[in-house]
Amino acid sequence: AGGMGAAEPLRSELWVKRRRCAVSLDPARALLRWWPSPGPGAGAPGADACSVPISEIITVEETDTRGKHYGSGKWQKMEKPFAFTVHCVKRARRHRWKWAQVTFCCAEEPLCHLWLQTLQELLDKLTSRPKHLLVFINPFGGKGQGKRIYERKVAPLFTLASITTEIIVTERANQAKESLYEINIDKYDGIICVGGDGMFSEILHGLIGRTQRNAGVDQNQPRAALVPSPLRIGIIPAGSTDCVCFSTVGTNDAETSALHIIVGDSLPMDVSSVHHNSTLLRYSVSLLGYGFYGDIIKDSEKKRWMGLIRYDFSGLKTFLSHHCYEGTVSFLPARHTVGSPRDRKPCRAGCFVCRQSKQQLEEEQKRSLYGLENTEEVEEWKVVCGKFLAINATNMCCACPRSPSGLSPAAHLGDGSSDLILIRKCSRFNFLRFLVRHTNQYDQFDFAFVEVYRVKKFQFTSSHMEEEDSDLKERGKKRFGQMCSEHPSCCCSVSNSSWNCDGEILSSSSIEVRVHCQLVRLFARGIEENPKEELDS
Repeated sequence: AGGMGAAEPLRSELWVKRRRCAVSLDPARALLRWWPSPGPGAGAPGADACSVPISEIITVEETDTRGKHYGSGKWQKMEKPFAFTVHCVKRARRHRWKWAQVTFCCAEEPLCHLWLQTLQELLDKLTSRPKHLLVFINPFGGKGQGKRIYERKVAPLFTLASITTEIIVTERANQAKESLYEINIDKYDGIICVGGDGMFSEILHGLIGRTQRNAGVDQNQPRAALVPSPLRIGIIPAGSTDCVCFSTVGTNDAETSALHIIVGDSLPMDVSSVHHNSTLLRYSVSLLGYGFYGDIIKDSEKKRWMGLIRYDFSGLKTFLSHHCYEGTVSFLPARHTVGSPRDRKPCRAGCFVCRQSKQQLEEEQKRSLYGLENTEEVEEWKVVCGKFLAINATNMCCACPRSPSGLSPAAHLGDGSSDLILIRKCSRFNFLRFLVRHTNQYDQFDFAFVEVYRVKKFQFTSSHMEEEDSDLKERGKKRFGQMCSEHPSCCCSVSNSSWNCDGEILSSSSIEVRVHCQLVRLFARGIEENPKEELDS
């Protein structure tokens, strides 16, 4: 083995599983590789070579041949051969990550020491990794397994990675949100939620609210420029759907999420603010649904005694009732975005669309700031009115195990826009065809009664909100120009529905929504396009 300078590779003949291997550590490429070697002077790695990025090594520790680990750093007399173990990430099927261990054996103690020291120095340079985390556990969400999942699958990995934690097991709704307003969060490197989408929403509201309060920003002002939080949020899925986790990682596996937290991944994500009459109602990161999805969540709340099956029951009941709702949608198209809802280019790790769209949005905002454009953008607003079975707005694809592609397969996590999906009145059979396409690979927007737009802002007013609606329509005719499609009167019952905001019911049907580009960051990297081959460990 040769010495190693600031960027010089280290290469040795070591043994892995009693097999002689050439092992190479390249700091310039931040990569550890090993491949079978017949002896000294072995050539370049072949097809059977294994590798792991330094960024995906959890830790390294001294090991003896019987499998005993010495993590204290104190050197002890060992039987030959000497060994060290690399704990790292192993990719499995369907975007899952697993904890893997690879033990390398050396004939000499100084060589083993050199490898340990070199690897540890490289790991110490990874400053994005968290050291101290605040963990909220919801013991009631999903099947009530949150505490058990954390203790069995997550806590041992955090201990292995030398991450210290402070744990709060919630006892009531909104406890996590209220806690984030009160405690000192500056000493933490991130906030972890163990639970479902509801628990994540609590932490999201608490963290955003605390950040705005500290910055002196009024959240109730729809036009307020919200300040991003410096802390990342990690999600350990333990809920019923885990939509946010599935859409940002590609799976709802607790071990996978824990490993993304440990390696310090960071993923910026858009957040939509939902207002009514200059009052903040809620923040949304996944689905805002009026009509079909609003009716489902409203009906299912009355049937909590049924458990998780209540969603299937309420879904069938809502489908059979086939209610449509009349209203007016006005929206500001997202001209800054690179993609479109139907371009079949899903958001993936290192997404070019999100990066480029954010840059173009920032340039657009600078032009508006210096008066080069009309900041009201009145001429760009569009208005659509009619009778709708559903109105959906998604900031992400909203994928889940039942719908692997989601409600809007090409929606992007950090492009500063939301996909607005309008499903007009149609027959039950046609609506069923539309719903079925959420479970397969066909274009779910390829129907005459479905419209989809990529938007920065939108407003909705129900036709039954007489006083508010009349004023909005007058302004719409003057400012936006009418785009309404006239439909003959129908025999279906038309009334007010409710908005489903990330699984919570909103009190008002008339809302104003604005997308805030990359307002929060998650311990995630996005769904990887081509997962690498499993590590041969």
